[in-house]
Amino acid sequence: MKDHLLVIFPHPDDEAFGVSGTIAQHTKQGLPVTYICLTLGQMGRNMGNPPFATRESLPLIREKELDDACAAIGITDVRKFGLRDKTIEFEDEQLLAERFLTVIDEVKPTKVITFYPGYSVHPDHEATARAVIRAVRSLPELDRPELLCVAFAKNTVEDLGAPHIVSDVSDVFEEKMNCIKAHRSQTQLLVNNVEKDPKMLEWAQNERFYRYPL
Repeated sequence: MKDHLLVIFPHPDDEAFGVSGTIAQHTKQGLPVTYICLTLGQMGRNMGNPPFATRESLPLIREKELDDACAAIGITDVRKFGLRDKTIEFEDEQLLAERFLTVIDEVKPTKVITFYPGYSVHPDHEATARAVIRAVRSLPELDRPELLCVAFAKNTVEDLGAPHIVSDVSDVFEEKMNCIKAHRSQTQLLVNNVEKDPKMLEWAQNERFYRYPL
């Protein structure tokens, strides 16, 4: 069985910063990746720099950016759940977990990547993570994929310790930067910082994951 990676995040660009290098390494090896993106980020604050989007046009722009970003790192299986940005915390957690389980049953991933609940800052991140954990935890123990989580709250290392996995993605750094750049409405300032700041460059070339204790 191929090492199938399932990535579950709420917003376009959530995949770009901490996971796109890992995704690109998978796809370059011919390994399958499925990406569930819950919303189109229609409530995002950024409209480009200088602004080129409006509140009305932003969902269409961000959907196109998502498609371009996925193409940059080789994802061909993107599942857009069509939920509304900034409302994931109000979704029925069990129903959302069941939607995730439908995809898990279909693609049978060996690894699932999402956010770490309690350490992912945004309410949509937190709600997504809780539903993913509920879904994976409901599976028979021997059928559970490995659950890897992205955490970036200020108290992450203090509370959780060092990441369990630190992946050097410098071999696919061009693909990662192309993914980040594709989310142009949201990432222009970050791209400038990464390209000019050695500390940001080191951060971007290493991706950090915690194994969630099920």
